[in-house]
Amino acid sequence: MSVYHRPVMAAEVVEYLDPQPGQAIVDGTAGGGGHALLLGERLGPQGTLVLIDRDPEALEAAKSRLDPLEVRKVLIHGNFRRLPGLLDSVGFGLVDGVLLDLGISSHQLDVGERGFSFRTDAPLDMRMDPSSGEPASDLIARLDRKELTRIMRDYGEERWAARIAEFIERERGANPIRTTMQLADIVKAAIPRKAWPRDIHPATRVFQALRLAVNDELGALEEAIDGVVTRLSVGGRIAVISYHSLEDRIVKRAFLRYSGRCQCPPGLPECRCGARRLLNTLTRKPVVPGEIEIRENPRARSAKLRVAERVKD
Repeated sequence: MSVYHRPVMAAEVVEYLDPQPGQAIVDGTAGGGGHALLLGERLGPQGTLVLIDRDPEALEAAKSRLDPLEVRKVLIHGNFRRLPGLLDSVGFGLVDGVLLDLGISSHQLDVGERGFSFRTDAPLDMRMDPSSGEPASDLIARLDRKELTRIMRDYGEERWAARIAEFIERERGANPIRTTMQLADIVKAAIPRKAWPRDIHPATRVFQALRLAVNDELGALEEAIDGVVTRLSVGGRIAVISYHSLEDRIVKRAFLRYSGRCQCPPGLPECRCGARRLLNTLTRKPVVPGEIEIRENPRARSAKLRVAERVKD
């Protein structure tokens, strides 16, 4: 089995969440357990580490990695967007900290049959949880050209989205698009060779966009932050690591709204966004990894960490 990625900004996560012996901390994206291991070491035998992941393989990897750790461990297979319900299912009320490390793991990219990568030919799946939801191949078959264009433009910031959607529509009329290589070849054919990006594969943005759509990652993030706020004890903290502007923008706006700053468009007679001071943002600007970490772990180069603390109502 391939290894999971190194935890990004691990020292910063531990510093900001500041776990204390006996506390309860939630890692809502357990992955291979990298962050959880460091947090659990600080919690001690009287503390509790709640590990949540929608990918059952990730939970198994985290369980194996954390097995020697002397801390109470609660593993939950589920989507962090439903955090309050997941905590209810294991008898938890308030917690002292929550970590959300967004995006995709190196392991998920390396396992070809998961369909996240164009490096190997595999079924076009892309589901974080292989047991539920609609695979990318079905999404591509179902959506019309306009919606495909929107997804690739909005989620992938792909300038050739309309042309790629046109090529997809043409190809699927003759042959179902079922594999990663099929899709990658269509994208390469749709983008003029002179316009291919120099630093990434031409299909990178399209694969990112479809992954976000298949797993509704942005919707899940918005719902998750709302849920976390209701379950943080006073003084408890939420830390979110994002990897592209769409995610970071959602986190920034949510933290502002829960800091009591209205996010409604100017000119409305009254606030409709539900702004209420429940959080104090601890990171005025996002924390980014240092040069040494980026050099040693290229995955960290686009990471941004934002942290907020629960205050009294």
